[in-house]
Amino acid sequence: MELRQLRYFVAIVDHGSLSRAARVLHIAQPALTQQIRQLEEELEAQLLHRSAQGVIATDAGKTFYEHAQAILKQVTDAKSAVAQSNDKPSGTVALGIPQSVSGALALPLLTAIRATYPEITLLLTEELTGNLIVQLKSGRINLAVLFDDGDGQLSPFASTPMVEEEMMYITRADSQYGVKEGKGKSRSVTLAKAIKAPLILPGLQHGVRPRIENVVRAHGMSLENVIEINSVAILKSAILADIGATILPVAPLLSEIERGDMVAHPISGERMARTLALCASKNIPLTNAAAAVERLVLDVTDDLCRKGTWLHAEALARE
Repeated sequence: MELRQLRYFVAIVDHGSLSRAARVLHIAQPALTQQIRQLEEELEAQLLHRSAQGVIATDAGKTFYEHAQAILKQVTDAKSAVAQSNDKPSGTVALGIPQSVSGALALPLLTAIRATYPEITLLLTEELTGNLIVQLKSGRINLAVLFDDGDGQLSPFASTPMVEEEMMYITRADSQYGVKEGKGKSRSVTLAKAIKAPLILPGLQHGVRPRIENVVRAHGMSLENVIEINSVAILKSAILADIGATILPVAPLLSEIERGDMVAHPISGERMARTLALCASKNIPLTNAAAAVERLVLDVTDDLCRKGTWLHAEALARE
């Protein structure tokens, strides 16, 4: 198996066509077809399904595609690490951010990268937490912001504490599940009352849900009426349609709260919070550029918390 075969295969899947991939790769299509045939023979599996509409990856091909991407990225990172200067890091760095965090962190980080390291290309990936863990393990991304629930899920990674976000009970401003306002500001709501409403929450495998479940269970209660939605955009729409309420940090819903379309209420009697950590692989060394981005993510986080821009968030101490 050769690196060029991996590049050829990835290009074919990305372009969905042998002819288009051949043009991009500057290789004759018969030669490209031969290389893919040799790759399939070595793997003893059909990687591509060819039809009149184009080319798509088989199930085996989809699995191989993920590994091929990771291998090619690590090769690129290795070349970049050798060529880089410590004083002027450059290259491409892939950073994964959960959907519910990007609203607070993504734009300030992009601005800081451009100002501080103009020769670094930052590739931001917005994904569900479970997907980010898979990508970080495989080496497809260099760094990821992940939730630390204290359950050992982050043990495969080198992790640095970032921030702790308070979670709030959030409803549409005029919601039937809302809490009456008092003297110009939001009143708190008890945990028992909050969980009586239909709660729109991410699935158990992603985000804040395990933390919420654990806190509710510790108080001898359970979530009886949950609507599972793993998309922040759809979750927003469901809240605005008054299908239910949610328990989340304010960051993903900040614009709606600031406009007055939604209201966030503190949960009394139990400080419910989530902890975020910046994670990297223990097995794949960071390039100088990735290490620079790692430091900058922490600096930007601290600055946002200090200025109060990241609402209801507190920067965590680090060694």
